[in-house]
Amino acid sequence: MNIRTSLIAASLLVLATTPAYAQDAATRPVLIDAARLATMSAQADRYPLFAQELARTRKGVDAAIRAGIDVPAPKDPGGGATHEQHKRNYTALYGAGLLYRITGEHRYADYARDMLLVYAKLYPTLGPHPAASNQAAGRLFWQSLNDSVWLVYGIQGYDAIRDTLTPAQRQLIDDNVFRRMAAFLSTGSPKVFDRIHNHATWANAGVGMTGYVLRDHNLVEMALKGLDKSGKAGFLRQLDQLFSPDGYYAEGPYYQRYALHPFVIFAAAIEENEPQRKIFAYRDGIVLKAIRTTIQLTYDGLFFPLNDAMPDKSLRTEELYQAVATGYGVTKDPTLLSIAQWQGRTVLSPDGLAVARDLAGGMAKPFPFASMLLRDGPNGDQGALAIMRAGPGDKDQLLLAKNTAQGMGHGHFDKLNWLLYDGGNAIVTDYGAARFLNIEAKDGGRYLPENDSWAQQTVAHNTLVVGEVSHFGGNEKLADTLAPRQIYFSGDAPTRISTAEMTDAYPGVTFRRTLAQLVVEGLKSPIVIDLLRVKGDKAARYDLPLHFAGHLIDTGFALKSNVTMRPVLGKANGYQHLWVDATGMPGADNGVVTWIEDGRFYSYRVATPGVQMILGESGANDPRFNLRREPVVIQRLDNAKDAAFVSLIEPHGRYDAASETTTGSRSAVKALRHVREGDADVVTVEMLDGSRILLAVAEDADPDRAHRVTVDGRPLAWKGHFGRFDTAKETAR
Repeated sequence: MNIRTSLIAASLLVLATTPAYAQDAATRPVLIDAARLATMSAQADRYPLFAQELARTRKGVDAAIRAGIDVPAPKDPGGGATHEQHKRNYTALYGAGLLYRITGEHRYADYARDMLLVYAKLYPTLGPHPAASNQAAGRLFWQSLNDSVWLVYGIQGYDAIRDTLTPAQRQLIDDNVFRRMAAFLSTGSPKVFDRIHNHATWANAGVGMTGYVLRDHNLVEMALKGLDKSGKAGFLRQLDQLFSPDGYYAEGPYYQRYALHPFVIFAAAIEENEPQRKIFAYRDGIVLKAIRTTIQLTYDGLFFPLNDAMPDKSLRTEELYQAVATGYGVTKDPTLLSIAQWQGRTVLSPDGLAVARDLAGGMAKPFPFASMLLRDGPNGDQGALAIMRAGPGDKDQLLLAKNTAQGMGHGHFDKLNWLLYDGGNAIVTDYGAARFLNIEAKDGGRYLPENDSWAQQTVAHNTLVVGEVSHFGGNEKLADTLAPRQIYFSGDAPTRISTAEMTDAYPGVTFRRTLAQLVVEGLKSPIVIDLLRVKGDKAARYDLPLHFAGHLIDTGFALKSNVTMRPVLGKANGYQHLWVDATGMPGADNGVVTWIEDGRFYSYRVATPGVQMILGESGANDPRFNLRREPVVIQRLDNAKDAAFVSLIEPHGRYDAASETTTGSRSAVKALRHVREGDADVVTVEMLDGSRILLAVAEDADPDRAHRVTVDGRPLAWKGHFGRFDTAKETAR
């Protein structure tokens, strides 16, 4: 049942009187310094971005006050009515506390107090959530993660108004809400709290901040060092284990965004209360590195959809508003201001005020989006994410090589996967998660069954599949023990290149992939070369899928199309979710598939001898329409042992719907060829204008080792992992 404002006076009459503001060291706010709060209050209306945030928060909290306090007994999963109401409550509680501090209007403190008094009556009655499924059950929510999020927001709102309460009110809320929550999420949930995982990060942050507010050092120490305070778990261990030395988060960009919030907000609380810990300098400034790295993990503001990711998450999220403001408060890095400017938002904190002030003062500088290698693993030795950017703009091409470790429970079986963005769009795509987040009609917003049967399976990604079985046989525990080896990376134009190798994704199989982004004179966007070499100990079926966004325009080879029936590609491991629309056998010079996306043409050209091309679409065996229908083209080799898949993607031309004109719809590439000479692979791109580009990639990546091969009677010599030779320039570069 719902407990509303009308019940408060009758049930808690003895607690109804609120004293004047209390200047008591034991109750005053501790999560944000009182002097900085006063400065924030005095300047709240002076700077547009902060004033807008203040108005937005006031509008939301005022609407919540008008609606009345609603603290329902929990019953619904994600997206359900009670789930969403408790989310609205922690948002309103957090906002009301900040508004009280900024405006001085006591009605906001009163609202937060009254809501918490109702929670103080409800919370002690709660057991495990009735809608809990395969997740660790919460009390207010179907999974304890959401309870931790409630605590992170709720304790901040409470800290802001705690000194306005009578001693009896404060004791009741301390004991029946926050101590009980902190106990449940720590000693009451040891497997979650001491786990190295984002669920634990949220729990650590909530419990630790509660410890500071309640002046309970034991809670703080447990949050920092784990339940036994040994340092084998807890917040500091999370910082050690979940981030690489480059600030890349183990579960991938989507969860880096999500987990960043508790890392940042708890670090700020630690700095405020225990500056001697030097938390922002901890592990070579890993929190600050993580903020910058998180921003780098985007294209046009959207996060790379790797692992269990939703494709629509961008830098315009609460987590990044907070991270950018906190990062700026610590570093005063003016490039963070340009991100805040793009976001159009900040937070109601002294750091948010500084962002708004310095933006208004014209201090912003462009954020340095760049090509870079982000190592994975605590020691940086578990593969890497290779980002190759053709330029800093949000329309410039970006090539991404996913050569990272598994990513724990949210990881997908897709070693040496890749994505391509061009012209502001995703071109070579990744499915991400099969989930409709917080949409109750779709399994309560949980991960759908197709997340296991399709999205996590290797064939759903752009990498090698052997024998129609996913990497590691779909065994997550095995996958966690093995990672790719990043062999080489260069982010320098005109040839950006990444090479990585994976061993034991399949027994007896090693595959190595080189992805190169080549700037070519006369072309508006770079071309991309993909060279994937496989060594196997026995003959097998090799499939290399390419999932793309766009509408098929043409193929250079004849197709056998399935027009009256739609066969399914296979029976398991994701293959059961692929319809086969057509097949074809390209020759040596006509292996081209062309599609159009957002008025631009993309030609995918292959030079893999004996390959069969399969054109398909996701969505088979999906009776509840849980999957998006997306196209795929698959290169298939049967009875192969050692093989080389060689392909190229070329953006070209333009279709203008307004003027009904088409230019450059034909590929500028005439032919793609590959030879293996000595210890090197040489890929030749022959252009229609007669020019040629040769990319030679050596097995050995030693930068000092010299290599020499002859191709078509032409000697090629270079030093290091690769050499590039254009017809106009006979020397390697």
